[in-house]
Amino acid sequence: MTMLKTSPNIDLAALRVFLQVAQLAHFSRAADELGLPKGRVSQVVRELEARLGTRLLQRTTRRVSLTSDGELLAERARSLLAEAGEIEALFQQDQQLSGRLRVDLPVRLALDLVLPALPDFLAAHPALQVELSCTDRRVDLVEEGFDCVLRVGAVHDPMLVAKPVGQMTMMNVASPGYLAARGTPATPDDLLAQGHELVHYSQAWTDRRARFDWVDADGRSHSLALPARVAVNHTDAYEVAALAGMGIVQAPCVGMRAAVADGRLVRVLPGYEPAPMPVQLVMSQRRHTPRRVRVFMDWLSGLLAAHLAA
Repeated sequence: MTMLKTSPNIDLAALRVFLQVAQLAHFSRAADELGLPKGRVSQVVRELEARLGTRLLQRTTRRVSLTSDGELLAERARSLLAEAGEIEALFQQDQQLSGRLRVDLPVRLALDLVLPALPDFLAAHPALQVELSCTDRRVDLVEEGFDCVLRVGAVHDPMLVAKPVGQMTMMNVASPGYLAARGTPATPDDLLAQGHELVHYSQAWTDRRARFDWVDADGRSHSLALPARVAVNHTDAYEVAALAGMGIVQAPCVGMRAAVADGRLVRVLPGYEPAPMPVQLVMSQRRHTPRRVRVFMDWLSGLLAAHLAA
């Protein structure tokens, strides 16, 4: 590995440009994010490499990747910029929030809870911009440049920091027409005896196991394999499949309450629901979190608390 040379001429702006290119693995995308011409971004990185006396990025026609020295600099630069941000934050507590937030949320939570309330948050912070991604897939928080994401389910990545928000309680539902044709089960054993089917939900098509899961009164988990002729990977499609009478679904209460309340779906097997799913705000592991991100996360936690179990 080439030893990085010290230089008195490196400035924080050059490091920010370098990190943006490294994060997006693309000069043009980095230029768009920074609001700079692509040629200027390339020039800044070339000058930085010249000052340090080493190549920081491997360039191809399709992609940009970090060299070993580039990885070393990226790690040190993140720490340096975080410390600079902490110094700035000491004197900006009373200043208006500004800049851009990039956030990813599960589809149903975004549509049902967050987007309807977002105008009030933006009205309170008029200089703030929010890029809201709505998807049920697990995004790569660092690779795709998100400030924070809201995740349903466990978080196992040691490079991420998770802040618990609450839990989503679950329910089993099916359409009235489906139950009229198959019968309404009173116990899980009836699912097999009456020939019931599930709508299978999976974010990965490699997972083709359709199972009815529940937790008993003693906290023990149970699982029963059932047939499923329909599989979906989107929460809206999951609900529509249930409404169309394609089978029983096991879904968070927060997304199904309206359909149950107006009779379009019927709750079945109460007391035989899956374990609640943890809801967490997730960020990359860094020493300093920008104030705009902290404020948004606090607002989002408070908004969801009224709709989630503790």
